[in-house]
Amino acid sequence: MTTRTHVTAVVRACFAALHQIRSVRRSLSRHALLTLVRALIVSKVDYCNSVLAGISGQHRLQSALNAAARLVFSARQSERITPLLRELQWLRVPERVTFRLCVLAYRCLHGTAPTYLAGGLLRTSDVDTRRRLRSADTAMLVVPSTRRSTLGDRVFPVASARAWNILPSSVRNAPLLTTFRRKLKTVLFRSSFDDD
Repeated sequence: MTTRTHVTAVVRACFAALHQIRSVRRSLSRHALLTLVRALIVSKVDYCNSVLAGISGQHRLQSALNAAARLVFSARQSERITPLLRELQWLRVPERVTFRLCVLAYRCLHGTAPTYLAGGLLRTSDVDTRRRLRSADTAMLVVPSTRRSTLGDRVFPVASARAWNILPSSVRNAPLLTTFRRKLKTVLFRSSFDDD
């Protein structure tokens, strides 16, 4: 099972939209340009991106985001992309995937996600053999074992549990989804850009 066709189609659609936006860029205000880019590019990159966990084609999606950021700032290809992404407060694609996985996990744990997703997640505190461990009090999830690391590690219960367990407890224990999303973005933004 591969996502190469999906990634190729998304990247192609993004660059086609960028080409159209570039042709009318001079007649748009900065706000209107940013709104168009978010609606036509960023939304395509973000759509169902949680299924892209662990794939190797994420750099191609990142190239579409980079091109969109350069278009917003009228930057040349040779300019560094990190300051532009930081200015726009856009996460890189791997962090976007992690963001979506963690938001879905939060919704599953709080009963606002579809049952077919929520049924695959299990808290460590719900496992009888782990109730006496320290991890039972940390709102962590059980990571199911898989036979195949290529496909098994990408399924939602495994990928989301791994992404969830890496988060600081202050983020995992957020009382509201809006608070959780804000704290999560801050953590992922720092991990994405503080290394540069």
